Amino acid sequence: MAKFIKSFGYAFSGIAYAFKSQFNFRFHLAALIIVGLAGWYFHLSKAEWLWIIVSSGIVLLSELFNTAIEVLVDLVSPGIHPQAKIIKDAAAGAVLVAAITSVIIGLIIFIPKIGHAA
Repeated sequence: MAKFIKSFGYAFSGIAYAFKSQFNFRFHLAALIIVGLAGWYFHLSKAEWLWIIVSSGIVLLSELFNTAIEVLVDLVSPGIHPQAKIIKDAAAGAVLVAAITSVIIGLIIFIPKIGHAA
């Protein structure tokens, strides 16, 4: 049981590292706070909240994986290497795809609400 509880500390340490070292992780968290406030303001339905939560979770998850991949690549390939660049670029591309998908979901949810509020 102690190992299980200790594993939470390791996980929070990884999240804290991403928060401290990765501007994009902080940016996505700030965007999530803004979206959360907008969702509260517009009284999102349960289904809409689920879409927001899932898409936001995927963006943050992809940022954490991207951070881990970048650190691992830097560890095993400290010099400039074309394959290391491909690995880092592909990981960053995954974050971009997740973020664009999340923005599209947000637009689908919020544009009609903004139109009704005006």
